[in-house]
Amino acid sequence: MSDIKAMLVAVDGSPNSDRAVRHALDMVKGGLATEVHFLNVQPNLRGAIATFVNREQIESYHRDEGNKALASAVELAAKASVAAHVHIGVGRQGEVVRDFVKKIGAKMVVMGTRGHTGLSGVLLGSVAQDVIAHVDVPVTLVK
Repeated sequence: MSDIKAMLVAVDGSPNSDRAVRHALDMVKGGLATEVHFLNVQPNLRGAIATFVNREQIESYHRDEGNKALASAVELAAKASVAAHVHIGVGRQGEVVRDFVKKIGAKMVVMGTRGHTGLSGVLLGSVAQDVIAHVDVPVTLVK
């Protein structure tokens, strides 16, 4: 059994994210971690939106969209008979992941990537790069 208790899996509901979830679940089932936490990060809605939409509606929107993004990860965990904790954060991905890593005491982060490299990766920006820049635990990228 590993000394990794908690593992954080950043999910967005995409096929790449689902591959990362499967990898993390295999790690848990293999005894490499004892608990898995799924985190979806929603963008912070500010500016004009916040002027015209009240806070409760924005929070409801984040919750609904977060739950949609988490649904396939939760389903995969249930099929694998692995208990999973789910979380929804709001803000910049790297910062939110960093905060949740500290909050739950995660020893690693697992996330999917679209595999953009070189100029396309720089131009598109990369959630993976943002997470790596902010966390101080190992990050496993699953393509």
